[in-house]
Amino acid sequence: MSNISKIQETGNSLIEQVKQAYRENPVQTLAIGAGVVILAPTIFPLFKPIAKAAIRSSVSLFEKTQEALAETGEAIGDIVAEAKAEAAAERAKKASLAAGLMAAPAAPNNEAEVK
Repeated sequence: MSNISKIQETGNSLIEQVKQAYRENPVQTLAIGAGVVILAPTIFPLFKPIAKAAIRSSVSLFEKTQEALAETGEAIGDIVAEAKAEAAAERAKKASLAAGLMAAPAAPNNEAEVK
């Protein structure tokens, strides 16, 4: 089993893993560190276009999601407004019917007309 496999299995933090690797094999750990320091300035610029493309895609997705949520919110707001208007119209209709019944003249008593 390699040192790297042992480090990954321990589940410790990265710093603890590096410390453990250094304790077990300091020469290999220093060589890897030196390689990273030497190669990093060469390798990182190669990843810049990939990183920019990923960020650009993320921003585009974020903006499209914002637009979709705004449209959905507007549609829901319209539905709520329509429902409130319909409820108000029903209440007004019921109130006018109730007022009409209260204002209607009393029906004549049939017995009084017969006599």
